Amino acid sequence: MLKELKPALLVLALMTVLTGVAYPLLVTGIAQGLFPGQANGSLIEQDGKLVGSALVGQPFADPKHFWSRPSATGPVPYNAGASSGSNLGPLNPALEEAVKARIDALKATDPTNTAPIPVDLVTASGSGLDPHISPAAARWQAPRIARLRGLSEADVARLIDDHTKGRQLGLLGEPRVNVLTLNLALDRLAKS
Repeated sequence: MLKELKPALLVLALMTVLTGVAYPLLVTGIAQGLFPGQANGSLIEQDGKLVGSALVGQPFADPKHFWSRPSATGPVPYNAGASSGSNLGPLNPALEEAVKARIDALKATDPTNTAPIPVDLVTASGSGLDPHISPAAARWQAPRIARLRGLSEADVARLIDDHTKGRQLGLLGEPRVNVLTLNLALDRLAKS
């Protein structure tokens, strides 16, 4: 029996070293060498202070900022440690109530905007952490932001266009706008 156990333990030890130590170190080294920003969480700093990550959404409640897509993580919104969807189906009354409350909040913040509200402003993404909104969702918010900040809608629209990323490789996904980077650029524009 020891004859069979010895090779099995040697293979286990070898595979543990290869897949549990060597491979992770190799991948981490390559990532740090080729993509240091992404490997460290795509963190964004402003004036030497960490303001967030380009990969994880965060809440913006100030009407002078673009608002993110709602988060379904609980109990704290945009909690990267609790990434998940709400698991509420389209006929679930709780989802219907949440969407209605979000619509009411958006309309209360900008009662003059009668355009249809883009769906990504009232529904959470599958992960609950999406840092992006659609260009349509950003444009829907532009009149409110322009009015509250004393900017022209054209300036806000240009900012949205400058921060809109196209499909990856020209065909994957949809055009999107990172809310954090857009709000940081909006703050810089308002200061100038």
